[in-house]
Amino acid sequence: MTKKQRALEIIDRLKKEYPATDCTLTYDQAWKLLVSVRLAAQCTDARVNIVVEKLYEKFPDVNALAEAPVDEIETLVRPCGLGRSKARDISACMKMLRDTYGGNVPNDFDKLLALPGVGRKSANLIMGDVFGKPAIVTDTHCIRLTNRMGLVDGIKEPAKVEKALWKIIPPEEGNDFCHRLVDHGRAVCTARTKPHCEACCLLEICKRTGVPT
Repeated sequence: MTKKQRALEIIDRLKKEYPATDCTLTYDQAWKLLVSVRLAAQCTDARVNIVVEKLYEKFPDVNALAEAPVDEIETLVRPCGLGRSKARDISACMKMLRDTYGGNVPNDFDKLLALPGVGRKSANLIMGDVFGKPAIVTDTHCIRLTNRMGLVDGIKEPAKVEKALWKIIPPEEGNDFCHRLVDHGRAVCTARTKPHCEACCLLEICKRTGVPT
């Protein structure tokens, strides 16, 4: 079984196992997803979803957050960890959205990368979830599971994993595939406990547990 064949089979099985999948960060506007994904670094999505409620109560739009003192942003986002650096990035990002893009989030990967605090993972998430464009979000679940499954070989660097996956994942499948890896990584192929391989829909095709063909 080639990597591409394995990838297509994994995609098909995960679709059946998790038919409804989506980003686990709560947002109703594109700029809010930018804020949340920055806060999610080294923090759980569940905690981010709680923290941003108070942040948006006080600063309800791009302009308000752009004008907010960094110290006030830091106080509100501190429960997510790395409060100072995250607050600085959020402030600078909102200022750039306000001053350069009229408060809108640009529909362009390179322009997203130029925003303060936005890396490839964040830019891919915005492109896929907000704009419906091909995207591969190489978060910790994606990196861990694709290595276990044999879709990449001992690669830990997010950009290198992304590059390898683009070669074998159909572009239209990438975004939902990555969301389903999060679903699977939380429910079955867990990191903090022993993976529940006996309950895994990928058991016989996973390179770690199956018999390679």
